[in-house]
This record gives sequence, structure tokens and C-alpha cells, in this order.
Amino acid sequence: MLYNTVMAMLCNTVQMSPRRHDPNIRLALIEAAARLITEGGTAGLSTRRLAAEAGTSTMAVYTYFGSMSELVREIVHDGFARLDHTFRLVEPTDDPVADMALLGRAYRYNALTNRDMFGVMFGGSSLAGFALTDEDRQYGRYTLSSVIKCATRCIESGRFRHDDAGIMAHQMWLAVHGTVTLEIGGYLAAPYDADRCFESQITALMIGVGDQPDLTNKSVAISLERFRIVFGSPDGQHGTG
Repeated sequence: MLYNTVMAMLCNTVQMSPRRHDPNIRLALIEAAARLITEGGTAGLSTRRLAAEAGTSTMAVYTYFGSMSELVREIVHDGFARLDHTFRLVEPTDDPVADMALLGRAYRYNALTNRDMFGVMFGGSSLAGFALTDEDRQYGRYTLSSVIKCATRCIESGRFRHDDAGIMAHQMWLAVHGTVTLEIGGYLAAPYDADRCFESQITALMIGVGDQPDLTNKSVAISLERFRIVFGSPDGQHGTG
């Protein structure tokens, strides 16, 4: 009788005080997994090694994510959440072209600051058994809304030609993403280093969608000054210095 009473009290205590997930452990697992995939591909991603890298137990992987596949999916979701947060730091001004250029700088900054996550987010077939589904690939498209809104403002201001704002946003994404991917891969070197190529690319993009070269140059220069203020980067270019 006493045993049953004690056990009932213990069960009630457990139910009333469930163990809460520690967001720090979850984040450590996500970042460690992204790093391991970047360094050695999915072959190097084991629960034992991941737990050691994150400083936790192997059970934590399943406690927080349920499976390794879900963990990889969460890397993608967390990566896009960081990108969205970075975009939101770009506040609209009366110079929408400068805002657009700053969004491009923000994209680059986020990619360079979160290189491992960036690689998993757009890893494609390199993820092997953890390859993303079509739904996973489309998940992060919500981050484009900031770029589409800015492109719309550029059109309405008369700086960009009248066209599909969604197409313009995709053009910006394609161009900046390509430049950043080559930068991270170490393919851009002097005299055509990453900074020079990026500045040339972002300027050409604005002119390509209808802006006047002299106005573009002024807006791009303004975006660089704003970048230094908003993101605190001393050189105004890199996310990691």
C-alpha cells in the first residue's frame, strides 16, 4: 500500500514537472551537425561523433529531433530563419535601391557568417541519404518576400523598369547567391577577388533592371555605409572579417 502511494506521488511529480528542452543544446547539435557535414559529408555524421562535438549525449539527438534526417531538416529551417532575421535588419528608407543593395550585402553577410549552415541549406545531392525533399527546398522561399517588397518599391519609385517584381527578386537571388557560393568555395582571387566581384555584380544588377548608372553608384555607396552601421563590419564587406 505504502509502495503504491509513493509511486503515485513520484509519477505525479514527474507529470507536473516535465524536463524542459534546453535551446542551447538544440542549437549546439544543429551547428555541430552542419559543421560535420561541411567537413566530411554525411558519412561523418554519426550520433556518437555529433554528441561529442556538441558536448551532450547521443540520446539528445533523438530527444530533440527524433532522427538524424529530421536534424538535417532542422539545419535548413534554422538557416533560413537566420537569413530572414538578417533581412529584417534592413529597414526601408526613401532610397529603395540602396535598400535592395543592402539586402544583397545582408545575404552575403549571412552566408559568410553561417557558412556550414549555408552549405547544408543548398547542399543538394551532397547530402546523400539525408537529401532534402522538394518541400524542404521550397521551405525557405518565404525569405524572398523581403526582396520582392523592396523590388516593388524600386519599381513604384521609377528607379526600376515596370516588370514582375518576383522575377527581379529571383534575379537578385541568383546573382548574389552565385557570387557568394564561389567566394565560399575559394574560387575568387585577385585581381578579381570576392569584394571586387560583389561590388561590380550588385551595381550591374541595379542598372540591368533599369536604374540610371549615376543613381545606382550613389545608392550602392549609401548601402555600403549603412552596412557598416547595421552589421558592424569594419571593412563593410565580409561577414567574418
